Amino acid sequence: MPVPEPVCPFAGRALPGPATPSAAVPLPEPMPLREPAPLPDPVPLSGRAYKRDPYPLYHRLREAGPVHRVRFPSGVAAWLVTGYAAARDALTDPRLGKNHALGNAAWRRRASIMPEPQHSQLQVHLLHQDAPRHTAMRDLLGDAFAPRRVAGLRPRFQQFADRLVDALPATGGADLVAGFAARFPFLVLAEVIGLPDELAARFDRDWGKVVQPVGPEDPGRPAYEARLRALQGYIAEVVSAKRTAPADGDLLARLVAAHDDGALTREELDSMVFQLLVAGQEPVTNQISTMLMTLFRHPGQLDRLRAEPALLPRAVEELLRHDGAFELTTWRFFAEDSDLHGTRVPAGDSVIVSLAAAGRDGSQFPDADTLDLGRTPNAHLAFGHGAHFCPGAALARTELQIALGTLLARLPGLRPAGDLDAVEWIPADLARGVDRLPVAYDRRL
Repeated sequence: MPVPEPVCPFAGRALPGPATPSAAVPLPEPMPLREPAPLPDPVPLSGRAYKRDPYPLYHRLREAGPVHRVRFPSGVAAWLVTGYAAARDALTDPRLGKNHALGNAAWRRRASIMPEPQHSQLQVHLLHQDAPRHTAMRDLLGDAFAPRRVAGLRPRFQQFADRLVDALPATGGADLVAGFAARFPFLVLAEVIGLPDELAARFDRDWGKVVQPVGPEDPGRPAYEARLRALQGYIAEVVSAKRTAPADGDLLARLVAAHDDGALTREELDSMVFQLLVAGQEPVTNQISTMLMTLFRHPGQLDRLRAEPALLPRAVEELLRHDGAFELTTWRFFAEDSDLHGTRVPAGDSVIVSLAAAGRDGSQFPDADTLDLGRTPNAHLAFGHGAHFCPGAALARTELQIALGTLLARLPGLRPAGDLDAVEWIPADLARGVDRLPVAYDRRL
Protein backbone atom coordinates (compact mmCIF):
# COMPACT_ATOMS: atom_id res chain seq x y z
CA MET A 1 0.00 0.00 0.00
CA PRO A 2 1.04 3.59 -0.43
CA VAL A 3 1.53 6.45 1.76
CA PRO A 4 0.15 9.03 3.79
CA GLU A 5 -1.11 10.89 1.05
CA PRO A 6 -0.08 8.57 5.05
CA VAL A 7 -2.07 7.01 3.38
CA CYS A 8 -3.31 8.71 0.29
CA PRO A 9 -5.70 10.87 -1.52
CA PHE A 10 -8.80 8.71 -2.19
CA ALA A 11 -11.14 9.46 -5.10
CA GLY A 12 -14.16 7.27 -4.62
CA ARG A 13 -16.03 5.72 -7.47
CA ALA A 14 -19.72 4.91 -7.57
CA LEU A 15 -20.38 1.24 -6.91
CA PRO A 16 -23.04 -0.85 -8.60
CA GLY A 17 -26.20 -1.57 -6.69
CA PRO A 18 -29.67 -0.25 -5.96
CA ALA A 19 -30.19 3.38 -6.80
CA THR A 20 -32.05 4.18 -3.59
CA PRO A 21 -31.54 3.23 0.07
CA SER A 22 -33.83 0.77 1.79
CA ALA A 23 -37.10 2.41 2.77
CA ALA A 24 -37.30 0.20 5.83
CA VAL A 25 -34.66 2.18 7.70
CA PRO A 26 -35.32 5.92 8.13
CA LEU A 27 -32.28 8.15 7.85
CA PRO A 28 -31.35 10.41 10.78
CA GLU A 29 -32.08 14.08 10.43
CA PRO A 30 -28.98 16.30 10.06
CA MET A 31 -28.27 18.56 13.00
CA PRO A 32 -29.38 22.19 12.47
CA LEU A 33 -26.51 24.64 12.03
CA ARG A 34 -26.27 27.87 13.99
CA GLU A 35 -25.51 31.22 12.36
CA PRO A 36 -21.71 31.24 12.09
CA ALA A 37 -19.61 33.77 13.98
CA PRO A 38 -16.87 35.68 12.09
CA LEU A 39 -13.82 33.55 11.35
CA PRO A 40 -10.42 34.53 12.75
CA ASP A 41 -7.40 34.87 10.50
CA PRO A 42 -5.60 32.52 10.54
CA VAL A 43 -8.20 29.97 11.59
CA PRO A 44 -6.83 27.61 14.29
CA LEU A 45 -7.23 23.92 13.43
CA SER A 46 -6.70 22.70 16.97
CA GLY A 47 -8.37 21.76 20.22
CA ARG A 48 -10.14 18.68 21.54
CA ALA A 49 -13.53 19.76 20.20
CA TYR A 50 -12.09 20.30 16.72
CA LYS A 51 -10.39 16.90 16.64
CA ARG A 52 -13.57 15.20 17.85
CA ASP A 53 -15.76 16.87 15.22
CA PRO A 54 -14.18 19.28 12.69
CA TYR A 55 -17.24 19.40 10.44
CA PRO A 56 -19.06 22.43 11.93
CA LEU A 57 -15.89 24.46 11.35
CA TYR A 58 -15.51 23.08 7.82
CA HIS A 59 -19.12 24.10 7.12
CA ARG A 60 -18.38 27.66 8.19
CA LEU A 61 -15.23 27.75 6.08
CA ARG A 62 -17.03 26.49 2.97
CA GLU A 63 -19.78 29.05 3.44
CA ALA A 64 -17.22 31.86 3.74
CA GLY A 65 -15.21 30.90 0.65
CA PRO A 66 -12.98 28.24 -0.91
CA VAL A 67 -9.57 29.30 0.49
CA HIS A 68 -8.62 30.26 4.07
CA ARG A 69 -5.47 30.91 6.07
CA VAL A 70 -5.19 28.31 8.86
CA ARG A 71 -2.74 27.39 11.61
CA PHE A 72 -1.98 23.96 13.12
CA PRO A 73 -1.03 23.25 16.75
CA SER A 74 2.60 22.86 15.67
CA GLY A 75 2.53 26.49 14.51
CA VAL A 76 2.56 25.60 10.81
CA ALA A 77 0.48 28.04 8.75
CA ALA A 78 -1.15 27.00 5.48
CA TRP A 79 -3.78 27.97 2.93
CA LEU A 80 -6.68 25.52 3.30
CA VAL A 81 -8.86 24.65 0.29
CA THR A 82 -12.45 23.70 1.15
CA GLY A 83 -15.43 22.65 -0.97
CA TYR A 84 -15.66 19.80 -3.46
CA ALA A 85 -15.09 21.69 -6.72
CA ALA A 86 -12.21 23.76 -5.33
CA ALA A 87 -10.59 20.64 -3.82
CA ARG A 88 -10.85 18.67 -7.05
CA ASP A 89 -9.34 21.56 -8.99
CA ALA A 90 -6.46 21.98 -6.54
CA LEU A 91 -5.63 18.27 -6.64
CA THR A 92 -5.05 18.52 -10.40
CA ASP A 93 -3.66 22.08 -10.58
CA PRO A 94 -0.35 21.76 -12.49
CA ARG A 95 0.97 24.90 -10.76
CA LEU A 96 0.91 23.22 -7.34
CA GLY A 97 3.97 21.06 -6.70
CA LYS A 98 4.62 18.49 -3.98
CA ASN A 99 8.42 18.71 -3.75
CA HIS A 100 9.50 20.10 -0.37
CA ALA A 101 12.20 22.13 -2.10
CA LEU A 102 9.42 24.48 -3.22
CA GLY A 103 8.53 25.39 0.39
CA ASN A 104 9.74 28.74 1.68
CA ALA A 105 11.91 29.33 4.76
CA ALA A 106 8.93 30.11 7.01
CA TRP A 107 7.31 26.77 6.11
CA ARG A 108 10.55 24.82 6.57
CA ARG A 109 11.10 26.26 10.06
CA ARG A 110 7.80 24.85 11.30
CA ALA A 111 6.76 21.98 9.03
CA SER A 112 9.98 20.35 7.93
CA ILE A 113 10.41 18.91 11.41
CA MET A 114 12.19 15.67 10.60
CA PRO A 115 15.83 16.28 11.53
CA GLU A 116 18.76 15.82 9.23
CA PRO A 117 20.09 13.59 7.91
CA GLN A 118 16.81 11.65 8.10
CA HIS A 119 14.76 14.28 6.27
CA SER A 120 16.99 14.06 3.20
CA GLN A 121 17.16 10.27 3.47
CA LEU A 122 13.50 9.34 4.15
CA GLN A 123 11.37 12.08 2.63
CA VAL A 124 12.21 11.51 -1.05
CA HIS A 125 9.17 9.32 -1.70
CA LEU A 126 6.21 9.52 -4.08
CA LEU A 127 4.26 11.92 -1.94
CA HIS A 128 6.95 14.58 -2.24
CA GLN A 129 7.74 14.19 -5.94
CA ASP A 130 6.47 15.87 -9.09
CA ALA A 131 6.48 14.66 -12.69
CA PRO A 132 8.52 13.32 -14.38
CA ARG A 133 10.29 11.81 -11.32
CA HIS A 134 6.98 10.98 -9.64
CA THR A 135 5.82 9.13 -12.73
CA ALA A 136 9.01 7.05 -12.97
CA MET A 137 8.93 6.11 -9.28
CA ARG A 138 5.22 5.27 -9.31
CA ASP A 139 5.74 2.98 -12.30
CA LEU A 140 8.04 0.86 -10.11
CA LEU A 141 5.03 -0.20 -8.04
CA GLY A 142 3.90 -2.24 -11.03
CA ASP A 143 0.80 -4.32 -10.35
CA ALA A 144 1.47 -4.78 -6.61
CA PHE A 145 -1.76 -2.97 -5.71
CA ALA A 146 -3.76 -3.77 -8.85
CA PRO A 147 -7.43 -4.65 -8.22
CA ARG A 148 -7.06 -8.10 -9.83
CA ARG A 149 -4.10 -9.02 -7.63
CA VAL A 150 -5.85 -7.69 -4.52
CA ALA A 151 -8.96 -9.73 -5.34
CA GLY A 152 -6.83 -12.87 -5.64
CA LEU A 153 -5.35 -12.28 -2.19
CA ARG A 154 -8.70 -11.62 -0.52
CA PRO A 155 -9.04 -15.13 1.01
CA ARG A 156 -5.62 -14.72 2.60
CA PHE A 157 -6.63 -11.33 4.04
CA GLN A 158 -9.80 -12.91 5.44
CA GLN A 159 -7.65 -15.49 7.23
CA PHE A 160 -5.69 -12.67 8.90
CA ALA A 161 -8.89 -10.98 10.06
CA ASP A 162 -10.37 -14.22 11.43
CA ARG A 163 -7.15 -15.08 13.24
CA LEU A 164 -7.18 -11.72 15.02
CA VAL A 165 -10.84 -12.07 16.03
CA ASP A 166 -10.09 -15.60 17.27
CA ALA A 167 -7.58 -14.03 19.68
CA LEU A 168 -10.12 -11.62 21.20
CA PRO A 169 -11.86 -12.54 24.48
CA ALA A 170 -14.77 -14.94 23.93
CA THR A 171 -17.17 -12.65 25.80
CA GLY A 172 -17.17 -9.19 27.32
CA GLY A 173 -15.11 -6.81 25.26
CA ALA A 174 -11.75 -5.59 24.05
CA ASP A 175 -9.84 -2.60 22.72
CA LEU A 176 -10.46 -2.96 18.97
CA VAL A 177 -7.51 -0.75 18.05
CA ALA A 178 -4.93 -2.80 19.93
CA GLY A 179 -6.66 -6.12 19.24
CA PHE A 180 -7.55 -5.65 15.59
CA ALA A 181 -7.30 -2.28 13.80
CA ALA A 182 -3.61 -1.73 14.58
CA ARG A 183 -2.63 -5.24 13.49
CA PHE A 184 -4.79 -6.28 10.54
CA PRO A 185 -3.53 -3.66 8.03
CA PHE A 186 0.10 -4.52 8.77
CA LEU A 187 -0.45 -8.24 8.23
CA VAL A 188 -2.05 -7.42 4.88
CA LEU A 189 0.69 -4.99 3.92
CA ALA A 190 3.49 -7.45 4.75
CA GLU A 191 1.82 -10.04 2.52
CA VAL A 192 1.37 -7.64 -0.39
CA ILE A 193 4.85 -6.11 -0.44
CA GLY A 194 6.84 -9.24 0.46
CA LEU A 195 8.09 -8.31 3.94
CA PRO A 196 9.87 -11.36 5.41
CA ASP A 197 8.03 -12.96 8.35
CA GLU A 198 10.91 -12.49 10.77
CA LEU A 199 11.13 -8.77 10.02
CA ALA A 200 7.36 -8.37 10.04
CA ALA A 201 7.24 -9.82 13.55
CA ARG A 202 9.72 -7.18 14.76
CA PHE A 203 7.98 -4.11 13.32
CA ASP A 204 7.02 -1.66 16.09
CA ARG A 205 3.75 0.15 15.43
CA ASP A 206 5.08 3.02 17.54
CA TRP A 207 7.38 3.87 14.63
CA GLY A 208 4.35 5.07 12.70
CA LYS A 209 4.18 8.07 15.01
CA VAL A 210 7.13 9.66 13.18
CA VAL A 211 4.56 11.24 10.81
CA GLN A 212 2.87 13.03 13.72
CA PRO A 213 4.44 16.48 14.15
CA VAL A 214 6.78 16.90 17.12
CA GLY A 215 8.63 20.22 16.96
CA PRO A 216 12.23 20.77 18.06
CA GLU A 217 11.11 22.31 21.39
CA ASP A 218 8.43 19.71 22.18
CA PRO A 219 9.17 17.60 25.31
CA GLY A 220 8.40 14.53 23.21
CA ARG A 221 11.18 15.34 20.75
CA PRO A 222 13.78 12.87 22.17
CA ALA A 223 11.29 9.98 21.91
CA TYR A 224 10.39 11.11 18.38
CA GLU A 225 14.02 11.10 17.27
CA ALA A 226 14.61 7.70 18.88
CA ARG A 227 11.68 6.23 16.94
CA LEU A 228 13.02 7.75 13.76
CA ARG A 229 16.51 6.27 14.21
CA ALA A 230 15.06 2.85 15.06
CA LEU A 231 12.82 2.91 11.98
CA GLN A 232 15.74 3.92 9.77
CA GLY A 233 17.76 1.00 11.10
CA TYR A 234 14.83 -1.33 10.43
CA ILE A 235 14.57 -0.10 6.83
CA ALA A 236 18.26 -0.84 6.33
CA GLU A 237 17.63 -4.41 7.54
CA VAL A 238 14.69 -4.80 5.15
CA VAL A 239 16.78 -3.66 2.18
CA SER A 240 19.64 -5.96 3.14
CA ALA A 241 17.31 -8.94 3.58
CA LYS A 242 15.65 -8.43 0.18
CA ARG A 243 19.00 -8.05 -1.53
CA THR A 244 20.33 -11.39 -0.28
CA ALA A 245 17.07 -13.37 -0.47
CA PRO A 246 16.17 -15.38 -3.60
CA ALA A 247 14.50 -13.12 -6.16
CA ASP A 248 10.76 -13.77 -6.11
CA GLY A 249 9.51 -10.64 -7.83
CA ASP A 250 7.71 -9.11 -4.84
CA LEU A 251 7.49 -5.34 -4.52
CA LEU A 252 10.30 -4.87 -2.01
CA ALA A 253 12.63 -7.04 -4.10
CA ARG A 254 11.76 -5.02 -7.22
CA LEU A 255 12.54 -1.74 -5.47
CA VAL A 256 15.90 -3.02 -4.23
CA ALA A 257 16.70 -4.28 -7.74
CA ALA A 258 15.73 -0.88 -9.18
CA HIS A 259 18.24 0.76 -6.87
CA ASP A 260 20.95 -1.73 -7.79
CA ASP A 261 20.25 -1.09 -11.48
CA GLY A 262 20.53 2.68 -11.01
CA ALA A 263 16.82 3.51 -11.39
CA LEU A 264 16.54 4.69 -7.76
CA THR A 265 18.98 6.51 -5.51
CA ARG A 266 19.55 5.04 -2.05
CA GLU A 267 17.57 7.95 -0.58
CA GLU A 268 14.65 7.22 -2.94
CA LEU A 269 14.74 3.50 -2.12
CA ASP A 270 14.74 4.07 1.64
CA SER A 271 12.03 6.71 1.29
CA MET A 272 9.76 4.41 -0.71
CA VAL A 273 10.19 1.64 1.86
CA PHE A 274 9.47 4.20 4.60
CA GLN A 275 6.32 5.30 2.77
CA LEU A 276 5.09 1.72 2.32
CA LEU A 277 5.68 0.74 5.94
CA VAL A 278 4.15 3.86 7.51
CA ALA A 279 1.57 5.15 5.04
CA GLY A 280 0.70 1.71 3.79
CA GLN A 281 -0.93 0.66 7.05
CA GLU A 282 -1.40 3.50 9.58
CA PRO A 283 -4.13 5.27 7.53
CA VAL A 284 -6.10 2.01 7.25
CA THR A 285 -5.78 1.50 11.01
CA ASN A 286 -7.15 5.01 11.52
CA GLN A 287 -9.94 4.47 8.99
CA ILE A 288 -11.13 1.28 10.68
CA SER A 289 -11.36 3.09 14.03
CA THR A 290 -13.02 6.14 12.45
CA MET A 291 -15.61 4.00 10.66
CA LEU A 292 -16.47 2.19 13.89
CA MET A 293 -16.82 5.49 15.73
CA THR A 294 -19.17 6.74 13.00
CA LEU A 295 -21.33 3.62 13.11
CA PHE A 296 -21.51 3.71 16.90
CA ARG A 297 -22.78 7.30 16.63
CA HIS A 298 -25.42 6.16 14.10
CA PRO A 299 -26.89 2.99 15.64
CA GLY A 300 -29.74 2.88 13.11
CA GLN A 301 -27.27 2.67 10.24
CA LEU A 302 -25.20 0.11 12.15
CA ASP A 303 -28.31 -2.08 12.51
CA ARG A 304 -29.01 -1.60 8.81
CA LEU A 305 -25.52 -2.83 7.86
CA ARG A 306 -25.90 -5.87 10.12
CA ALA A 307 -29.22 -6.69 8.43
CA GLU A 308 -27.94 -6.03 4.89
CA PRO A 309 -24.35 -7.35 4.61
CA ALA A 310 -24.53 -7.02 0.81
CA LEU A 311 -24.53 -3.26 1.42
CA LEU A 312 -20.96 -3.43 2.72
CA PRO A 313 -19.04 -2.14 -0.37
CA ARG A 314 -21.31 0.87 -0.72
CA ALA A 315 -21.30 1.43 3.05
CA VAL A 316 -17.50 1.63 3.05
CA GLU A 317 -17.63 4.34 0.37
CA GLU A 318 -20.13 6.34 2.39
CA LEU A 319 -18.12 5.98 5.59
CA LEU A 320 -15.02 7.22 3.72
CA ARG A 321 -16.98 10.23 2.49
CA HIS A 322 -18.68 10.99 5.78
CA ASP A 323 -15.52 10.91 7.94
CA GLY A 324 -12.30 9.99 6.21
CA ALA A 325 -9.15 9.19 8.20
CA PHE A 326 -7.01 11.13 5.73
CA GLU A 327 -8.65 14.40 6.64
CA LEU A 328 -6.24 16.78 4.89
CA THR A 329 -3.71 16.26 2.12
CA THR A 330 -0.03 16.85 2.58
CA TRP A 331 1.62 20.10 1.52
CA ARG A 332 1.55 21.63 -1.95
CA PHE A 333 3.37 24.78 -3.12
CA PHE A 334 3.31 27.38 -5.86
CA ALA A 335 6.68 28.13 -7.45
CA GLU A 336 5.61 31.79 -7.83
CA ASP A 337 2.94 34.05 -6.36
CA SER A 338 -0.35 32.76 -7.75
CA ASP A 339 -4.12 33.22 -7.63
CA LEU A 340 -6.04 30.35 -6.00
CA HIS A 341 -9.79 30.77 -6.38
CA GLY A 342 -9.53 34.53 -5.92
CA THR A 343 -6.94 34.43 -3.11
CA ARG A 344 -3.35 35.51 -3.70
CA VAL A 345 -1.00 32.82 -2.34
CA PRO A 346 2.72 33.69 -2.05
CA ALA A 347 5.32 31.39 -3.58
CA GLY A 348 6.50 28.70 -1.15
CA ASP A 349 3.53 29.01 1.21
CA SER A 350 1.93 25.63 1.92
CA VAL A 351 -1.45 24.77 0.41
CA ILE A 352 -3.53 22.01 2.03
CA VAL A 353 -6.69 20.46 0.56
CA SER A 354 -9.42 19.43 3.00
CA LEU A 355 -10.67 16.09 1.70
CA ALA A 356 -13.01 15.90 4.70
CA ALA A 357 -14.60 19.28 3.96
CA ALA A 358 -15.03 18.26 0.33
CA GLY A 359 -16.90 15.15 1.43
CA ARG A 360 -19.52 17.19 3.28
CA ASP A 361 -20.15 19.71 0.48
CA GLY A 362 -23.91 19.89 -0.09
CA SER A 363 -23.45 21.11 -3.67
CA GLN A 364 -21.99 17.69 -4.52
CA PHE A 365 -23.68 15.40 -1.99
CA PRO A 366 -27.39 15.92 -1.14
CA ASP A 367 -27.96 15.92 2.64
CA ALA A 368 -24.19 15.83 2.99
CA ASP A 369 -24.18 15.67 6.80
CA THR A 370 -26.50 12.64 6.76
CA LEU A 371 -24.91 9.19 6.89
CA ASP A 372 -26.65 7.11 4.21
CA LEU A 373 -24.97 3.73 3.75
CA GLY A 374 -26.86 3.23 0.48
CA ARG A 375 -25.77 6.54 -1.04
CA THR A 376 -25.23 6.51 -4.80
CA PRO A 377 -23.56 8.04 -6.69
CA ASN A 378 -20.72 8.75 -4.27
CA ALA A 379 -17.71 10.23 -6.06
CA HIS A 380 -15.89 11.23 -2.86
CA LEU A 381 -12.27 12.38 -2.77
CA ALA A 382 -11.16 10.37 0.24
CA PHE A 383 -8.35 8.76 -1.80
CA GLY A 384 -7.44 11.99 -3.54
CA HIS A 385 -7.61 12.73 -7.24
CA GLY A 386 -5.26 13.18 -10.15
CA ALA A 387 -1.60 12.12 -10.36
CA HIS A 388 -1.35 11.55 -6.59
CA PHE A 389 -4.48 9.41 -6.33
CA CYS A 390 -3.67 6.75 -3.75
CA PRO A 391 -2.06 3.79 -5.54
CA GLY A 392 -3.29 1.49 -2.76
CA ALA A 393 -6.95 2.51 -2.97
CA ALA A 394 -8.14 -0.92 -4.16
CA LEU A 395 -6.24 -2.61 -1.34
CA ALA A 396 -7.57 -0.17 1.26
CA ARG A 397 -11.16 -0.70 0.11
CA THR A 398 -10.75 -4.46 0.35
CA GLU A 399 -9.20 -4.24 3.83
CA LEU A 400 -11.99 -2.00 5.09
CA GLN A 401 -14.72 -4.25 3.71
CA ILE A 402 -13.12 -7.33 5.29
CA ALA A 403 -12.50 -5.57 8.60
CA LEU A 404 -16.05 -4.26 9.03
CA GLY A 405 -17.70 -7.39 7.68
CA THR A 406 -15.70 -9.67 9.96
CA LEU A 407 -16.19 -7.62 13.12
CA LEU A 408 -19.94 -7.26 12.62
CA ALA A 409 -20.46 -10.92 11.69
CA ARG A 410 -18.33 -12.45 14.43
CA LEU A 411 -18.99 -10.06 17.33
CA PRO A 412 -22.79 -9.89 17.72
CA GLY A 413 -23.96 -6.98 19.78
CA LEU A 414 -20.79 -4.99 19.01
CA ARG A 415 -21.14 -1.61 20.74
CA PRO A 416 -19.02 1.04 22.46
CA ALA A 417 -17.93 0.34 26.03
CA GLY A 418 -18.39 3.73 27.64
CA ASP A 419 -18.93 7.30 26.51
CA LEU A 420 -17.81 7.93 22.92
CA ASP A 421 -17.12 11.57 23.75
CA ALA A 422 -14.44 10.40 26.18
CA VAL A 423 -12.49 8.64 23.41
CA GLU A 424 -9.36 10.63 22.55
CA TRP A 425 -8.53 11.35 18.92
CA ILE A 426 -4.92 11.17 17.74
CA PRO A 427 -3.13 14.56 17.72
CA ALA A 428 -1.96 14.34 14.08
CA ASP A 429 -2.35 17.53 12.05
CA LEU A 430 -3.57 15.85 8.86
CA ALA A 431 -5.22 12.57 9.89
CA ARG A 432 -8.16 11.30 11.96
CA GLY A 433 -8.38 8.22 14.12
CA VAL A 434 -8.31 7.02 17.71
CA ASP A 435 -5.55 5.14 19.55
CA ARG A 436 -7.97 3.22 21.79
CA LEU A 437 -11.52 2.03 21.14
CA PRO A 438 -12.97 -0.02 24.02
CA VAL A 439 -15.95 -2.08 22.85
CA ALA A 440 -18.34 -4.62 24.28
CA TYR A 441 -20.06 -7.54 22.54
CA ASP A 442 -22.29 -10.45 23.49
CA ARG A 443 -19.93 -13.23 22.44
CA ARG A 444 -17.32 -14.14 19.87
CA LEU A 445 -18.65 -16.41 17.11
